[in-house]
Amino acid sequence: MAIAPVIQAIGFQAIASVQAGEAELRQRCCNVIPKGLDSFECCCGRNGDYFHGMVYRMIRKALVAFGLVCFGVIVGVTLHGALRFPSATGQPPLVPSGPMPSVNATGPVTSPIPEYAVPEFTAPAYGASSSSVSIPPPAPLPIGIDMGDGFYAMTAEEALNVSVYDRANRSVVNISTTSLRPESLLVSMEVEGNGSGVIMDKRGLVLTNYHVISGSQKVTVTLFNGDAYPASLVGQDADNDLAVLQINAPETSLFPIAWGDSSNLRVGQHVVAIGNPFGFERTMTTGIISSLNRQIRSKTKQQIHSVIQIDAALNQGNSGGPLLNSRAELIGLNTAIATRSGDNAGIGFAIPVNTIKRVVSQLLVHGKVIRPTIGILQVFETDRGLLVVNLTPGGPAERAGIRGSKLARRKNRVGLLQVEQEVVDHSQSDLIIGIDGQKVKRSDDLLGVIESKRPGDQIVLTVIREGETMQIPITLGGKEPN
Repeated sequence: MAIAPVIQAIGFQAIASVQAGEAELRQRCCNVIPKGLDSFECCCGRNGDYFHGMVYRMIRKALVAFGLVCFGVIVGVTLHGALRFPSATGQPPLVPSGPMPSVNATGPVTSPIPEYAVPEFTAPAYGASSSSVSIPPPAPLPIGIDMGDGFYAMTAEEALNVSVYDRANRSVVNISTTSLRPESLLVSMEVEGNGSGVIMDKRGLVLTNYHVISGSQKVTVTLFNGDAYPASLVGQDADNDLAVLQINAPETSLFPIAWGDSSNLRVGQHVVAIGNPFGFERTMTTGIISSLNRQIRSKTKQQIHSVIQIDAALNQGNSGGPLLNSRAELIGLNTAIATRSGDNAGIGFAIPVNTIKRVVSQLLVHGKVIRPTIGILQVFETDRGLLVVNLTPGGPAERAGIRGSKLARRKNRVGLLQVEQEVVDHSQSDLIIGIDGQKVKRSDDLLGVIESKRPGDQIVLTVIREGETMQIPITLGGKEPN
């Protein structure tokens, strides 16, 4: 569009209008002069300078306004051509569907005007049901750790706990017991108890604590699917608080636990406990191993050695339930808690699985444990072997000449006073490094060999005494039960 001719025409028209206005004003000025006033001259004469000044001021103002309007028009046209904003119709820009036409240097365009592809949206037919419109579901966000069943664990610890429970919970059973408690000379009351157990194999063998079924008239085992079966006693060991039951259940309903190893446990290791506290079936709690090589007393007042201490919550009904590692393997059997109120106080105990293996192997054969004794009450585990601490007075080890720690009295001066103290002297203790030619590093290594023997059998201990290695034969004590 040509802007200059339009502006020029508008300017000429404005000048012509101003000139016509000036002539009309002059005519009016001369017509209004009163007659007889000689001293007053027409505005065409001397007093016309005032009139001309007023006209020129009007022209300047008109030209300034006109210039501003023209400047605005020119700027608007220029910006419109440079920016080219898309229209507000929401239509996408047209893109040629084929190659651009070629331009001949000496002639017009040699190819026809190209066709442009306009994207189309095909709406469903009127009256069609919404089910006929296929809308793909949104893909699941890859958040967390995929557990394979649509569940995403948010942390590695959460994934570990879920995995252990999924693999082991069907191996845990609920054990209900019925016993008679005498109330008076002729009256007895029926008492019900509750505990936990573990499926050992497809034959229906169930592992639990001795105190769970002790004194019971009737024992019932309930599986994960709710099926209940009466149980019979296979064998028991009161000293180690262990018992094995038998149920007659289909193999398809039995999921045996995976057996682990308790010889390489570490303090701080993650553990999982599953049981039936207060009758709430297959409840899981987690924690860590707080300590190792603890000793607790069984119902027979005998010491249970190498016990695992944990901080996982245990309550009444957890007894007989499995203690699992991060691979869902059995590393212990939850047995007792240290408490003054009867509730969980964060100190629980479990019998190590290596002890269970030794005891169960005899229970399945004899129904009881034929336990020999060596007469060593306590040892310290060191990097080199087992340091003997306490011996049974007059026992087999003491009779064979094994040396333990001794109490020594030492006098210490505190200011002007002299105080006598008793200290344990380990300098004279024997260090056990082998038994029957096998290396010994843990107490389980020693007990494993001893409990495989019978009373009266002889073993040979390899010990280090005052820097020298010695072989000491010992005849095991104890007696074979009837």
